[in-house]
Amino acid sequence: MLREKAWIPYAFLAPALLGLLLFRFAPILIALGGSLFSQSIRGDTLFVGLKNYHELFEDPAFWAVIRTTLVFNLIINPFQILCALGLALLARRPTRFVEIFRASFLLPMTVSIALTSIIWSIMLDPTLGPVNGFLRWIGAPAQPFFRSADQALGTLIMVATWKGAGYWMVFLLAGLLAIPEQLNESAAIDGATAWQRFRYVTLPLMKRPLAFVLVADTAANFLLFAPVYIVTNGGPAGATHLLMFEAYQSAFAYLNHGRSLAISSIILAIVIAIALMELRLFRQPEEAER
Repeated sequence: MLREKAWIPYAFLAPALLGLLLFRFAPILIALGGSLFSQSIRGDTLFVGLKNYHELFEDPAFWAVIRTTLVFNLIINPFQILCALGLALLARRPTRFVEIFRASFLLPMTVSIALTSIIWSIMLDPTLGPVNGFLRWIGAPAQPFFRSADQALGTLIMVATWKGAGYWMVFLLAGLLAIPEQLNESAAIDGATAWQRFRYVTLPLMKRPLAFVLVADTAANFLLFAPVYIVTNGGPAGATHLLMFEAYQSAFAYLNHGRSLAISSIILAIVIAIALMELRLFRQPEEAER
């Protein structure tokens, strides 16, 4: 009787698995296959093998884009996680207005990334923006923000963090609330300080949530596109020219779809490699012994 009904769980999983195949794995296979083709001047599709990859790896401008993307991710990923963890620790405290406090950090999630980009481009306008107006009011010099090659990438990191930190806070807050309060109470009774309780009790039990958030955040930041497209257009002087924007330009500005798909495949390979390293970093001791 049990064997006759063994197919029932698979029937319930089938719609989700079908969606996963159609909307996740199929586009990946199409991108990998399309990266092996190119288009002639007449519009004919030609099989070129690894030529698109070869041309990319010989292009110094492409390596500059990779360098900018890696610097961007090396800074924003730990910065976003630290901000999200700090917000989660504050939101966990049982204060009187904790619900309002939590909601205030979730508000950026309700604003689309495109609208966020437009709002911050107005806020940070060098001449008319209210941020520079406030700086002038307190006697500080106005800043160029997105208009400066030295500040543009840092400004982009701050805007993306404002948008994403509250989202990742939700996952980390769930992990913190799952930790039994008795563990912290026992450590406090034994004389552990607040930092020692965080270092030796909270952090070890937060390895899985932190690993998930770090991997997901890495993938999201490698795919960041809207602020670059709407605000900086990759500039100034290529300071915010990220890989995803390069893939877009190759496809829609230069009409080189094979090159664009090759860049997308490279992004996928980089994200997978970094995700594997991050998962290995956060692996539990018992998992490492297997």
